Amino acid sequence: MKAGLEVHQQLATGKLFCDCPTELSEEVLGVVSRRLRPAGGEERTVDAAAAFQASRGLLYRYEVVPTSCLVELDEEPPHPLNEAALDTALSLSALLHARPVDEIQVMRKIVVDGSNTSGFQRTALIASGGQLDVGGRTVSILSICLEEDAARKVREADGEVVYRLDRLGIPLIEIATGPEITSGEEARAVAQEIGALLRATRRVRRGIGTIREDLNVSTEGGQRIEIKGVQELRKIQEYVDGEVARQKTLLAVRDELGRRRAHVPEREPVDVTPLCEHAGPGPFAEASRGHAVVLALPLPGFAGLLRSPPGTEERLGRELADQARSVGLRGLVHSDELPAYGLDDDRVRSIRQRLELREGDAFVLVTDRSHERASHALRRVAARAREALDGIAGETRDPLPDGRTRYSRPLPGRDRMYPETDIPPIPIPEERLRRIRENLPERPEALRSRLEREHGLDAEVVRQIVYSDAEEPFQELTGRGHPAPLVARLLIHDLPAVPAAEPAGSPFAPTVETLDALLTAVEGGRFAKEGIPRVLAALAGGAGSLDAALEQVGLSGFGKPDLDRLVDRVVRSNDDLVRRKGIECFSALMGDVMKEVRGRRDGQEVAEALRRAIARRAAELGS
Repeated sequence: MKAGLEVHQQLATGKLFCDCPTELSEEVLGVVSRRLRPAGGEERTVDAAAAFQASRGLLYRYEVVPTSCLVELDEEPPHPLNEAALDTALSLSALLHARPVDEIQVMRKIVVDGSNTSGFQRTALIASGGQLDVGGRTVSILSICLEEDAARKVREADGEVVYRLDRLGIPLIEIATGPEITSGEEARAVAQEIGALLRATRRVRRGIGTIREDLNVSTEGGQRIEIKGVQELRKIQEYVDGEVARQKTLLAVRDELGRRRAHVPEREPVDVTPLCEHAGPGPFAEASRGHAVVLALPLPGFAGLLRSPPGTEERLGRELADQARSVGLRGLVHSDELPAYGLDDDRVRSIRQRLELREGDAFVLVTDRSHERASHALRRVAARAREALDGIAGETRDPLPDGRTRYSRPLPGRDRMYPETDIPPIPIPEERLRRIRENLPERPEALRSRLEREHGLDAEVVRQIVYSDAEEPFQELTGRGHPAPLVARLLIHDLPAVPAAEPAGSPFAPTVETLDALLTAVEGGRFAKEGIPRVLAALAGGAGSLDAALEQVGLSGFGKPDLDRLVDRVVRSNDDLVRRKGIECFSALMGDVMKEVRGRRDGQEVAEALRRAIARRAAELGS
């Protein structure tokens, strides 16, 4: 296999072509509705992906928010390109040893899936020909681009999609590697290194959704597949390895179809609605009541090849079902999974006879209230079945939460590009590049060495800090005098373990000031570091302040005198044990004390207080 990455990182520099901020908003001021149509590119040819999206005939509604303006609505020409965003892209070009272009030409990339009000996305090539060293290997950097992010999808219903304009126009740096990555593990390592370089600029947005990766994967004998919009770094390896497994399964199916001389007949879908009358509960229930049609497509030679082979969840039947879903159906039913779904043996036998099938032949069924939409779905299914005879179809796929992917649309091509007529070319003078080179941020490898040297931390701990969002708050908090080991534990262990907030599921992201106050309280003896996870959980759950969180989890108002009284009570309640064993009863009593302390005081402080109390009581009992 071979793979390449496209990393897209949002910048915190203000929007790319207007003066609006890059913050998201939940305040909706109004709604605008539009329908989008595809246009030809520079050579007047309509891109296949754009034509597919337009064929869905969707209505798009756009929610206007305080962080959007007439530029996002495409009712005002774009302003000049954001200078801070351009400087950031040029800094990345220098860090990746890429050659900047002499003059930037902003282009329009035709996109009619509703994510842009204008029907196109503005993008500009900044540099090319770079390289990145990862794990002893050099990966080429094909291009570094600067483009505007898409609108944020809010919800989708039948025939309609709602977007919010707050994300539209946020600057994105796009870094594309060459197709030289040879495993899912290496893909993750490359994405990690690029992410660390991006964060080093101190101009990137943080949090879920602010960095996304597109994965381009192919296997020998297959085609390039683009997995679009992976948001979790830890899942990159899973998606790459899963795509390799999918392609291997489909190539094995191709070989068997060839041995059987399978084919897909050129014929119109067959209406089998009468044969599904009185079907049991399931997808054909509406058809049995006369409210929908059931159409069938014969697949000679496909029997047994639509279900999953042993040892894998991938199957050709799912590939065909994705095509039906792409035009608005819920999916399809194929003969390898029948009888089921309310169709018994007799009905299945009748359908096979109607289609004039032989042993070894298969069929698929779709049902919908619209005969036209059902026919359109089966035509797409037939086209995908023909592609299966050749193996892998080049396409764009969406990542799913379980590590699999689903068909999204055809691969886009060059036909979707043409020059932006509202923005003049932007020259890049040598003095600007010289200024950029003289002020480059610290590289990740140099940062790792410095942090190990300055703080004496384990190399693996430092690696986790540098290759995550923890690096900037780590430097800020240690710069305020907090101990590096405690800060590291807080950022790479305690914080990631806090459950995501409900119902949105967004990660807990406290400010540096909140973390500073928490660490100050621990170091000042207000509660023990073992109590940090409970305090963070209370803050994530809505506690309005650190004091409120401490009160909520029972860690407030427990000072040294309280500890001494607790220890003395535990020791006195075990006089017989103290009389017989003296200080040797420490371990047994320590567990009892810690059950009540529960993170309110440091463990070492508790141990010292308990030893003093045992020694004192033993002396009293001995006298």
